[in-house]
Amino acid sequence: MVVTARVWQLHVREVEERADEAERTKDEAARTRAMEERLRIARELHDSLTHNISVICVQAGVAVHLARKRGEEVSPALLAIQEAGADAARELRTTLSVLRTADDGDSSGLAQLDSLVGRAEGAGFPVTITVTGAERPLPSEVDQAAYRIVQEALTNVGRHAAGARATVHLHYAPDTFSVQVDDDGTANGTGGGLRPAGTGLGLIGMRERASALGGRLRAGPRDGGGFQVRADFPARAPS
Repeated sequence: MVVTARVWQLHVREVEERADEAERTKDEAARTRAMEERLRIARELHDSLTHNISVICVQAGVAVHLARKRGEEVSPALLAIQEAGADAARELRTTLSVLRTADDGDSSGLAQLDSLVGRAEGAGFPVTITVTGAERPLPSEVDQAAYRIVQEALTNVGRHAAGARATVHLHYAPDTFSVQVDDDGTANGTGGGLRPAGTGLGLIGMRERASALGGRLRAGPRDGGGFQVRADFPARAPS
């Protein structure tokens, strides 16, 4: 009986070790597949975007140089294109670097909000920033998500309501942090501009960013014209 019990214990231990090894192998295979997919995405982004962004930067730079050489005033829109192209190239390099490593990261955050607003104004629509509540450092994930949501919302204003006035409102509450972007829907002073909430990839991406951090995003037309995007985040992002 003692020998039988001992053999059974050895058998159980061997089964457990095999199960642990299988689980480790499974995890390693999953990590390998994930890394391979990240590398594939990095290659696709590099091949499809890097060249085009470089062309935009070069062409904008040449246009700015020629205008100044002729003594002409450089168009604010052209300067905005040049700056946006440089920022896009920087962010693409950062994204490619992240994809090619096992670590995640995003250097963008609300600290770059003034630069983002400057580019929007250079593109032809004024933006006002208001802050309410006791301002405090945010979790990095919330800080990055809030910046990206504002970035996408302002991009949509420029795309769908060029010439509109926009407002970015940051609200710090004890248990939540909110970011809201409103535009008046006025294009070149002509009024109108009601546009549906839609299901575009930009809005989907914003909702996914908020939801991943335990927050909520609402987007849709405002009464009287214009559009509103609002994201509410908990004080602490879920781990």
